[in-house]
Amino acid sequence: MSQSERLVLATRYRLVSEIGQGANGTVWRGHDELLDRAVAIKELRLPEDLSEDDRVVFYRRTLREARAPAQLRTHSIVEVYDVVIEQGRPWIVMEMIEAPSLEQLIERSGPLPPDRVAHIGRALLDALNTAHKSGIVHRDLKPSNVLLDGDRVVLTDFGLAFSSGSASLTKTGHFMGSPAYVAPEVAAGDKATPRSDLWSLGATLYAALEGRPPFERENVMATLSALANESPPAPQNAGALAPVISGLLEKNPTRRLSHARAVDRLERAMAGPRSGRRAPTPRYRLMVVIGLIGATVASCGIGATALIVGMMRESPGPSPTASSSGPAGTGQVAAPPGVESSTLVVRARSDSCKIFVSVPGNAITVLSDETLRQGEARQYDQPRINAVIYDASACDVWVNGTQKPVGKPGERQNYTLTKE
Repeated sequence: MSQSERLVLATRYRLVSEIGQGANGTVWRGHDELLDRAVAIKELRLPEDLSEDDRVVFYRRTLREARAPAQLRTHSIVEVYDVVIEQGRPWIVMEMIEAPSLEQLIERSGPLPPDRVAHIGRALLDALNTAHKSGIVHRDLKPSNVLLDGDRVVLTDFGLAFSSGSASLTKTGHFMGSPAYVAPEVAAGDKATPRSDLWSLGATLYAALEGRPPFERENVMATLSALANESPPAPQNAGALAPVISGLLEKNPTRRLSHARAVDRLERAMAGPRSGRRAPTPRYRLMVVIGLIGATVASCGIGATALIVGMMRESPGPSPTASSSGPAGTGQVAAPPGVESSTLVVRARSDSCKIFVSVPGNAITVLSDETLRQGEARQYDQPRINAVIYDASACDVWVNGTQKPVGKPGERQNYTLTKE
């Protein structure tokens, strides 16, 4: 056993075994002896030729920026537990996720199908939105920093991997970032912004679809030259995702897709062409009506029973979002059983009722991460719950026995609930 593997950080985090190494450090499997749980520990290392002043700045920024993502509570961002300084360098203690990275999946299986990449892209857009709203820029989004735990997509190393403020050439000549995934303006020396994260997302999704990033060349300088002077090659396997990829890889950040437009294009691609959303063609059914033909037949002195056979248009019935009861326009519907005693109840108004429900704590417990079919319901009695409703118009929601107003199409609702 090496000296590092015998190390205990902050008297509680024991290093168990090395998981992997990168350009800026080592990731360890660890054990939190105070809470008796597995953790991942990232040991950050700096180039040997950095000055002492540069090292001090790096440590301060690492501590400051680690505290920010530690406050983020979302399904798509790895949870940061702690940051400690040991042996003169920072160590980041994080949630342990036993899952392959997107990079490993691409290396093992080759390019991914567009529908899988669309799912990954949607989750990463949610992660970036949460971080950007909190003022955090990732700076190093790439396939090796995306973990795929079943249907869960997790972005790691948020704001930690390169804390110098931008992924650019430093005065010591070290490239702080991943040149194959860095935005052109950042490679040119500009400060990293949310728009530069969106470029990196585009390059990451491109790599997932094509098996390699758009500007990858034989070395760093050749990659940077291609990034500066060449147009992004059109992806060959993107299908309906092509407009999303081309919009994210727009070199001018002012013309690059915003987060909202990227979400819109991606969801359009996932839903299919608009022509598939046409109103259903009116159906017809054979109506057989038996009755007495009255006045006309009687006037002829004929008593008869006539059989009338005809084709009659069938009513299409209520729309998926129409209320089943309650005053018109209120959106109120009959409550499922058990609503009064439940912290949260969700019932699908349509087939696009997607939900994520978890119990907060030292380790998040996921209760649901699924899309319900119309009419399906889920009931949760836990005293504390976090919930995300991805399309507020597609779900009926009851909180502590009270139905919440139905939201607008595409509106996302977040709930942090305590049982009354």
